[in-house]
Amino acid sequence: MKPLKAAFTGLLAIIAALAAGHLVAAFVGPSASPYLAVGNAAIDLTPSWLKDFAVTTFGTYDKLVLLTGMALVLAGLGVAAGLASRRSATPGSVVAVVLGIVGVAAVLTRPDVGQLAVLAPLASLAAGLYVFRFLHKEAEPSETRRDFLVTAGLAVAAGVAGQLFGSRTDVEGSRRAVGDLTPRTKAPEIPIGADFVKDGTPSFITSGKDFYRIDTALSVPRIRAEEWALRVHGMVERPMVLTFEEIRQRDLVEETVTLTCVSNEVGGPYISTGKFVGVKIGDMLREAGVKAGADQLFSTSDDGFTAGSPLDYVLERGMIAIGMNGEPLPAEHGFPARLVVPGLYGYVSATKWVTDLNVTTFAKEQGYWIPRGWAARAPIKTMSRIDRPKGFARVQGKTVVAGTAWAQPKGVAKVEVRADGGAWQEAELGADVSDSTWRMWRIELDLKPGNHSVECRATDKSGYTQDQARLDPVPDGATGWHSISFSVE
Repeated sequence: MKPLKAAFTGLLAIIAALAAGHLVAAFVGPSASPYLAVGNAAIDLTPSWLKDFAVTTFGTYDKLVLLTGMALVLAGLGVAAGLASRRSATPGSVVAVVLGIVGVAAVLTRPDVGQLAVLAPLASLAAGLYVFRFLHKEAEPSETRRDFLVTAGLAVAAGVAGQLFGSRTDVEGSRRAVGDLTPRTKAPEIPIGADFVKDGTPSFITSGKDFYRIDTALSVPRIRAEEWALRVHGMVERPMVLTFEEIRQRDLVEETVTLTCVSNEVGGPYISTGKFVGVKIGDMLREAGVKAGADQLFSTSDDGFTAGSPLDYVLERGMIAIGMNGEPLPAEHGFPARLVVPGLYGYVSATKWVTDLNVTTFAKEQGYWIPRGWAARAPIKTMSRIDRPKGFARVQGKTVVAGTAWAQPKGVAKVEVRADGGAWQEAELGADVSDSTWRMWRIELDLKPGNHSVECRATDKSGYTQDQARLDPVPDGATGWHSISFSVE
C-alpha cells in the first residue's frame, strides 16, 4: 500500500470510530461518547499541578484546548497506524482494538451514564476496525478514491447526526417555560456609585455571558426542568425528593453574591457577581431534620462532580439557586439548579446541575478535588486587585488607579494603595452593597513622568489585612498583594 493511502486509511478509521460512537451516544447518553468519556477520564486523572497550569494558561478555553489536543493525538495515531500497516492490516487493527478498549473503560467509569452507555464505545470499536480493514484491502485506484470519499461522507454524516440528536433535549425551551421567577424577598437595588466602570473596574453585576465558568464538564449537561429532581438524604430524619416546581413554589429569595474560583491567581479574573434567586438550604435542611454529628453537605452534579461544603456555612448562607440576573439559570451556569454558598470558594460550594444533597461528615465523604490536593474547607481569603491601569500601560495626564476587592462574607472595610514602595494611601470605596459581594475602589495618584509600580491591599471588616506573601492557589487559595508596572508620560 502506498504511504498516502495508508495514512488516509488510518485517519479515516479514527474519524469513523469517533463518529459512530458519537451517534450512538446521542441515544444512550451524550456523556457516553468515547471522545468525551476519554476526555473526562483525562481530566479526572490529570494531576493538580497540570490542571492548575491549564487553567492559568488557557483560562476558560482549557476544555477546548484539551479536546483539540486529543483530536490531534488521535489523528496522529491514526496516521501512524496506517503507515505501520502498509504490508499487513494487523498493526492498525491492533491499534483500533486498543483504542476501543480505552473507550469502553472510560465509559464504564463514568458516574453519569447508564448500563447501555457501553454501546457507544463498542460501536466505535466496530466501526473503526471495519473501516480500517475495508479501506486496507487492495483495490483499483478509482475504487480506492470512491471508497475513501464514501467513507469520509458517511463518517461526517454520522458525526453531524450524533451532534444533532445529542442536542435534541430542548433546554432553552424548558428555560423559557419556567417564566418569571418572582422572589418573595428581593435583593436591595444596586446603588449608584457601587462601581467605577468609567475608571476601569468591572460593572458591579456580571452579565451571564461574562460570568466566569470553571468546572470539569467537557459538555454542558442538558437537563429539562420538568425532568429534574433534587434528592435530600443522609443524616436527616426525613429524606425528601423535590421537583423543580416544588422548589419554585417555596419562598424564593434573591441575593446578590460574588462567586470566586480557588484557581484565581493574584490579580486573576475568575470572580463574578450576580443576583441569584432560589431557596435557602437552611430552611430545607431544618425541615428534613439534621441529625447530630453531621458537619458536611455533600452535593453531586448531574455529571458526577461532587463537592463538600461545611454544614455550618450552608445552614447560615447556602442557597439552591434556580435563577440568575432576572432569568432562569443559563445552561452553562447550572440550569435547572445549582448551589450558591457565599464565603466559600466554588470548588466546595458552587455545584452546578445539582441533583443530590447528602448530609454527612467530612470523615465519610470527600469531594472531587480533595483527593487531588485541595483543602476540604476553603473560606474565601481577603484579596484585592488592580483593574486599571493594565500592566505596562502608558498613562497620559492624571493617574487614576482603580480595582476590585473582596472578602466574602466579612465584607471589605478599606483598600490601600502605594506607589513605588512609598506610603500607603487609602482609596475611595464604592458603595457597600453586601458583605457577600465584592467592592470597587479608585484613587488618584500624583506621579511624575517615568516608570512606576503600584500595589494594593484590602482590609476586611474584622480588621484583617490581606497577606503580602505570594502563595499559589493550591491548597486553599492564593495570597499576595497585586502589583503592576506602568509608565506616565
